[in-house]
Amino acid sequence: MGSGHSHGPAIAPGHAGARQRRRLTFSFILIATFFVVELVAGLWTGSLALLSDAGHMAADVSTLGAALLATHIASKPDESGKRTYGRYRIEVFAALFAAAVMMGVAVFVMIEAIDRIGKPVEIATWPMMVVGAIGLLINVIVLFVLRDGASESLNVKGAYLEVLADAAGSVGVLVAGALMMWTGNAYWDTIVAAAIGIFVAVRAVILGREVFAVLGQHVPAGMDPTQVRADLAALPGVRDVHDLHLWTLTSGMNVATVHLVADDEQQVHSVLDEARQLLEEKHGITHATLQVEPEDHKGCAEVGW
Repeated sequence: MGSGHSHGPAIAPGHAGARQRRRLTFSFILIATFFVVELVAGLWTGSLALLSDAGHMAADVSTLGAALLATHIASKPDESGKRTYGRYRIEVFAALFAAAVMMGVAVFVMIEAIDRIGKPVEIATWPMMVVGAIGLLINVIVLFVLRDGASESLNVKGAYLEVLADAAGSVGVLVAGALMMWTGNAYWDTIVAAAIGIFVAVRAVILGREVFAVLGQHVPAGMDPTQVRADLAALPGVRDVHDLHLWTLTSGMNVATVHLVADDEQQVHSVLDEARQLLEEKHGITHATLQVEPEDHKGCAEVGW
């Protein structure tokens, strides 16, 4: 039998989160600074929409901080020898934390909105709108900074979606303020806050589903295991393909294990090299463990699980 796989250095370039560390740091500092401003303004004006947006900012600070910490920890080598895949998956847990925080904020805002129904509320509209406009500007800047990273890292995507939800909150603050000035009714603040809560909850569920797909070791998004198997089977010298497993370790790091049966023992090395090249170049699998067996090898049956 022959076996081959890429080692640590080969998968390091695929570590999407580490490439985004500077952008996460900048975003964290910017959001944390404005959070304090918005919280004070929300308490001063009495605006639930503004306070809900400050809550989103607090969630931003938490999720950006967790994302930043996760990229730092993930890039450090494990010296204990107990984590054979390194610390990379901590970034997935950071994304799960982001989803949980988003859902918590959404539930809190909904509860507060329901509690305000029928109660008289006085809101300082102009300060509320000024702070909301500044918050929107900051969120747009951070969204622009994190946009590219969100497409390649689940960890960064969690932070990006949290900031996106906060940007929606800032828009909601401006809308609520405009409606209150136009109609003179403070209940618009509560209605807009509830709408923001629903929006954030939906985003949290979407992100949570992606995180659980990774933790559940689903086939990577956009990858067809049937096609991968067919491509391997079509390689010269390959008679059979079995025990194929595909999953994602963390964003940008897709993993595979597979057994290949070669037509003859002389082809083991060529099959190994061509299969590894195929998986990396066509399917983006940078870490593959391949077991190549000669046709007359006995004792290797496909595992049922």
